[in-house]
Amino acid sequence: MSGGVNPKNPKLAIWGASGHALVVADILRLCGTYEIIGLLDDGNPGLYGKCKYGYSVIGGRDKLEWLTSKDVSHLILAFGDCAGRAEVAKYLEDKGFSFASAIHPKAIVASDVEIGEGTVVAAGAIINPGARIGRHCIVNVGATVDHECVIGDAVHVGPGVHLGGLVEVGNTTWLGIGCTVRDRIRIGARSVIGAGAVIVKDVGDDVVAYGVPGRVIRSTRSSGGS
Repeated sequence: MSGGVNPKNPKLAIWGASGHALVVADILRLCGTYEIIGLLDDGNPGLYGKCKYGYSVIGGRDKLEWLTSKDVSHLILAFGDCAGRAEVAKYLEDKGFSFASAIHPKAIVASDVEIGEGTVVAAGAIINPGARIGRHCIVNVGATVDHECVIGDAVHVGPGVHLGGLVEVGNTTWLGIGCTVRDRIRIGARSVIGAGAVIVKDVGDDVVAYGVPGRVIRSTRSSGGS
């Protein structure tokens, strides 16, 4: 597929200026659906005005009104922090922006899969029939999501992750690179599954789990004085 830009395409800014933004920009170029006008990065003012990955870093959220004046109505969130993506998405939605999705032409996505707005599906990912993917998710390089999985909002399915059929994953959970989840497992919200873990039992909310077989190591909730 050609990556040529059609001047009639809607304008879009990418929120993020790290390596994941490079990946997202490449997918969007390959799809040729949007005209990318630049990058936003709220946390790195030292990058403002500089060029990264062929695009100018135009500023942070202080540039939203400027984007609107330039007829930019769409954004895509291109950074890894799951809770941060959910928070920024809500902020931008309240400001009236819409969200693009980015699905790599070399991903395999069954015809009945539901994919929420703002989600990125990288090269080599496979999403099988009956699966539902939430908003602002990342299904990263070479990940497989089997039949009838339900993935919540702002989840990161890391590179090389394999999910068996009918797996459920709660909002803003991070599945680390190369982990494997047995079929019919439920993983809660706001949890972290470590790289290479093999999950054969349900995992609750707000925990870190890793190992082979995977087990819960600690809570991610603040415990006050402990």
